[in-house]
Amino acid sequence: MNRRTLIKNLALVLGGAVLLPSCMHPDGTHYIKLKHVNIDADQQKLIGDICETIIPKTNTPGAADLNLPAFVLKMIDDCYGKKDQQVFLTGLGKFNDLIRSKYSSSFSDLNPDDREAALISIENNNKPKEAAKAPARGPKLQKSPVADPLMAFYWGLKQQTIFAYTTSEYFMTKQIFYDMVPGRYNVHFPVSKLKLKIA
Repeated sequence: MNRRTLIKNLALVLGGAVLLPSCMHPDGTHYIKLKHVNIDADQQKLIGDICETIIPKTNTPGAADLNLPAFVLKMIDDCYGKKDQQVFLTGLGKFNDLIRSKYSSSFSDLNPDDREAALISIENNNKPKEAAKAPARGPKLQKSPVADPLMAFYWGLKQQTIFAYTTSEYFMTKQIFYDMVPGRYNVHFPVSKLKLKIA
């Protein structure tokens, strides 16, 4: 490696080290810069905490371990239309207000039991139709079944969190077993057990 290349690479590393702290929340969580949606670091942390409450870490990885919040934010930024993005942001604000009025605290400051109770309360009071709750089957998002921005925010976030989990590398390789069609070839299968119809 020549001297010019070495100096250039060193400058890039130092520049990255200077910029890195500006991309992090005070508690150490990473801030993701989005192109179309203005969601600040505190709002991203809230979304991350909701995702972690929906899929908590147990003896299996949780939402944070699998980086599901980043996937959810990317889906909102890339796949929601402008109107749906605005409804999502309005719902995010309403969710924050609801939690503060009920618990006199932010969602992120609640203990895990209170977080879970808060989400269950929202679900029980505002259940959409069963078909609308089903996780998305691809990048295209389903239309929100409710006009209330709070419910559109919550069900949209839950839908994308579940979709992110069920399409994650961890889930696809550790939780489900994929057997290629038409199945495994067993060379030792007795011919006598085959049910053959001879015409």
